[in-house]
Amino acid sequence: MPPLAFADIRILSCLNTPKKIQDFLDSLPINLEKRGETCMSPSRVLREKRAHCIEGAMLAATALWLQGEKPLIMSLKVSRGDYDHVVALYKKNGHWGAISKTNHSVLRFRDPVYRTLRELALSYFHEYFLISNGKKTMRGYSRPINMKRFGRNWVMAEDDLWDIGNAIFNSPHIKVVPKKNEKHIRTAHPLERRAASLKEWRGNK
Repeated sequence: MPPLAFADIRILSCLNTPKKIQDFLDSLPINLEKRGETCMSPSRVLREKRAHCIEGAMLAATALWLQGEKPLIMSLKVSRGDYDHVVALYKKNGHWGAISKTNHSVLRFRDPVYRTLRELALSYFHEYFLISNGKKTMRGYSRPINMKRFGRNWVMAEDDLWDIGNAIFNSPHIKVVPKKNEKHIRTAHPLERRAASLKEWRGNK
């Protein structure tokens, strides 16, 4: 079990399904990092009531850990000019799903219908693009990263978890675009770009 304050356990113990975890993450305002970049621990996220993608993924992984599941996350790697995304992984009856914190109408929750992690990762490919020009940017995904490898103290850390963030960013990623097929990738349609520009919380991100 992850080390948590009683108040945190009381909140997270109620989040006993992936759907409930996702609903809770959706209720948190997006962390716009107005006071500088952060990589907050789950305990800080609960106290400050805001999160961005990696912070949400770590909170979701902690909630799953509290329920006796493996605290797994997966990183989605992109080409230059875009931002990587991180999701928490869960598995039901042999099929993978994902819990995701994002401010946009895309890159969101995934139901447990994917037989492999590659299938799950590729479900994000067509909606992972730059709104400015429609260029599709996803280029790879990591194998599951078990957050237990970083010990236990990170769950309640007061300092930003840059060491964990860097370890995730620098982890090996499996390529999804064959080199010879790069030239065949079509940009997103203007309608898709308009739809993707919707934001759940007001701000710049």
